[in-house]
Amino acid sequence: MHTNDAALVSSNDVVLFGADTFASLAWFCLTHDSPWRVRAFTVDAAYLSNGSHEGLPVVPFEQLLEHYPPDKVRLLLPLGYHAINGLRRERYLQAKAMGYQFISYVSSRASTWPDLQVGENTLIYEHAIIQPFARIGSNVIIRSGTHISHHCQVADHAFVAAGVTLGGNVRIGEQAFIGLGAILRDGIQIAERTFVGAGAVVLRDTEADGVYVGNPARKGERTAQQVTGFQSS
Repeated sequence: MHTNDAALVSSNDVVLFGADTFASLAWFCLTHDSPWRVRAFTVDAAYLSNGSHEGLPVVPFEQLLEHYPPDKVRLLLPLGYHAINGLRRERYLQAKAMGYQFISYVSSRASTWPDLQVGENTLIYEHAIIQPFARIGSNVIIRSGTHISHHCQVADHAFVAAGVTLGGNVRIGEQAFIGLGAILRDGIQIAERTFVGAGAVVLRDTEADGVYVGNPARKGERTAQQVTGFQSS
């Protein structure tokens, strides 16, 4: 049985979870802007419809240990916000329990400072601006063109979409989703599993599992799970 005590991987080989456009984007960025070499993709067996993706093998996640054991490869899970980031969280924890190590990717075109702390299995795409004293957790996706101001904190399993602006000292809770072009006023706290819609302007703290849309953003009747509770394909 594999555990978290697996030996350190000496190669630069990586397997990506997914066989969709998010996986293709991560594959392209790693191939052209990192020392990592993508060897294969993996998906849940129920969604394995093609044995190859971007010219590389696709293997069932349930058989990943047999094909690409944790002493040979690292993983990266560029999954979206399905089930308010719950699917990415679940697969990340499963793979971690299987003994896999994870890489993170920070685009060379992102603007960061030497004090930046980034957790494992995190992707930060091009033209993201992350100011001093900001902290980014594990299993986080930060899309292109975001602005994360000083002293902000983004907790584990969160997703920050393209063009989002965070004022200073904003706290984003675990599994929160911040939609395209949203604006978060300085000093506010986004509770765990909050869904902030595209273009929303959030001026106050949010409640867990709430859905916030509009300018100024107001809480809707549906929960974040109801909005994002579909499964990946």
